[in-house]
Amino acid sequence: MGKKKTAFVCSDCGAEFARWQGQCSECKAWNTITEFRVPSVKAAPRAGTMAGYAGVVEAKVQTLDEVNLESLPRFTTGFKEFDRVLGGGVVPGSAILIGGEPGAGKSTLLLQTMCLLAETMSTLYVTGEESLQQVAMRAKRLSLPTNKLRTLAETNVESICQLALREKPAIMVIDSIQVMHMSDVQSAPGSVSQVRESAAYLTRFAKQNQVAIIMVGHVTKDGSLAGPKVLEHCIDCSILLEGSSDSRFRTLRGNKNRFGAVNELGVFAMTGQGLKEVSNPSAIFLNRGEEQTPGSLVMVIWEGTRPLLVEVQALVDYSQLANPRRVTVGLEQNRLAMLLAVLHRHGGLQVADQDVFVNVVGGVKVSETSADLASIAALVSSFKNHALERQMVVFGEVGLGGEIRPVPSGQERLREAAKHGFKRAIVPIANKPKDAIEGMEVVAVASLSDALEALF
Repeated sequence: MGKKKTAFVCSDCGAEFARWQGQCSECKAWNTITEFRVPSVKAAPRAGTMAGYAGVVEAKVQTLDEVNLESLPRFTTGFKEFDRVLGGGVVPGSAILIGGEPGAGKSTLLLQTMCLLAETMSTLYVTGEESLQQVAMRAKRLSLPTNKLRTLAETNVESICQLALREKPAIMVIDSIQVMHMSDVQSAPGSVSQVRESAAYLTRFAKQNQVAIIMVGHVTKDGSLAGPKVLEHCIDCSILLEGSSDSRFRTLRGNKNRFGAVNELGVFAMTGQGLKEVSNPSAIFLNRGEEQTPGSLVMVIWEGTRPLLVEVQALVDYSQLANPRRVTVGLEQNRLAMLLAVLHRHGGLQVADQDVFVNVVGGVKVSETSADLASIAALVSSFKNHALERQMVVFGEVGLGGEIRPVPSGQERLREAAKHGFKRAIVPIANKPKDAIEGMEVVAVASLSDALEALF
């Protein structure tokens, strides 16, 4: 027997090394390099003997217009919000990875989805972390139909795929990829090599047999998906189910999607009967009190393919500390520091001796720059103790020179705000609509000074 080859792989970036070392020279992370065994590969036959070689299928070169797309129609999951994040439904033969914090509702959502799909197609739910009795108890507690969903308790990937070949399911759930293992990989389940090889094996099986596979993934303490980075590269769609333990709402966000828009957002509510989809998320995030308070303002952000109205709150108060605090929840903290500098330079407002707190209501995480102008307006409102108009929305990017830059899909944002009854909008001058929007006054501003004058 030949000597077994081994490789050393970084679990964060997937870089390979010839020997073990403490720090990864690619991503600079410490203690992330682990050893795994490289499976032996049989020598490929010569070109002259390729046609007669058993198991080798000659590939066919085609142009894109010759590829038949009608044989791969999407099918719905039964949840419109789930379909939205997936890009319109599940594509046969796709590999989907869904992650989230413990208790976020990953298994609950997938069990609800599989029980609904089992009514119309062949399904297989594979659990490696729970017994079949535990899965059945959860389904009974959620009052789900259980007479057609087929389940399996197994952690060996080869055995699962062999059974799936006989059962021929249209969609299969693997819960979870971190407990799966392969017989020829000499390491513990959950290690870099096991997760990497198991995910690659399942992805190949999905492509070859046109079976949609949904894999559940654990997350690390910083919220990212656990396992090697190649895990996210080999799958088609990566989804994260987010939600704090003290909130009844869960957000399903797409981080990678080969079949649809990235950063698409779906909203669910956790109830006693499982997860219920929220068809109008803006109405939830705008559940404000009757009296308008200083530092509170509504902004319109863009999530995936739709606008979303959320409330941003700011509190500016005199600090007793030598270094005043800058705290953000739902916004990037470095972005807040930049906005405070722009506000001082071009708005004439000094908050160096003030504690500044900014919060996006509802647990939404805002990553786009359209929240800049709304954040500054909320900060000035709190600092001056001046409440803004209740029926007003604000959006726009603020540049370092104090200019108000346009944001994408401004017309759609304004229509969404008008639909929810807002009467006034402060927007960048480049986002001013050509046609007037019924029932809404649109004020276009070009600089930060113009915006502050229109607001106060």
